Amino acid sequence: MPTIENAKILIIATHGFEQSELEFPRDQLRAKGADVHVATLDGKAIKGWEGSDWGRDAEADLKIADAKVGDYDALVLPGGQINPDLLRVDKDAIALIKGFFDHGKIIAAVCHAPWLLIEAGIVEGREMTSYHSIKTDMINAGAKFVDQPVATDRGIVTSRNPNDLKDFVSKIVEEVEEGTHARKAA
Repeated sequence: MPTIENAKILIIATHGFEQSELEFPRDQLRAKGADVHVATLDGKAIKGWEGSDWGRDAEADLKIADAKVGDYDALVLPGGQINPDLLRVDKDAIALIKGFFDHGKIIAAVCHAPWLLIEAGIVEGREMTSYHSIKTDMINAGAKFVDQPVATDRGIVTSRNPNDLKDFVSKIVEEVEEGTHARKAA
């Protein structure tokens, strides 16, 4: 089983990501020793959303289309409304999420990012949480919705909002250190 110090973690996002939902996991996982990469649609920096306006840029390491499932132990999906709404119509982003799922890798999604899990077809029958405004979407996709800071079901970690980020990161670390998870393919 990997330790967080030798884990490789991929974050995928695009413009409009919730600032803290990318920065906090990225920075905390790096501080714990993980090698964390950020992939974007074009491999270039992306602009976050903070409060009611555009926030800071996040540097990118590679294009989503160039990311390889086998290179990473976990995938982190930040929320915000704009970011996951744009990514859920991108075939490379959805294929990458499905690839992580099919290989039993850890997938962690916060806030509105579970929309991506819905699009990838991997929520049915799983205990999950999300931002309250997409609760109905989660239920309609077959999730067993729970309103709690973090929910975990066979290596898929979901969380509600920025207030839950500390619990979210702790659960990512725990799941990474457990290793891959056996799942039925989506």
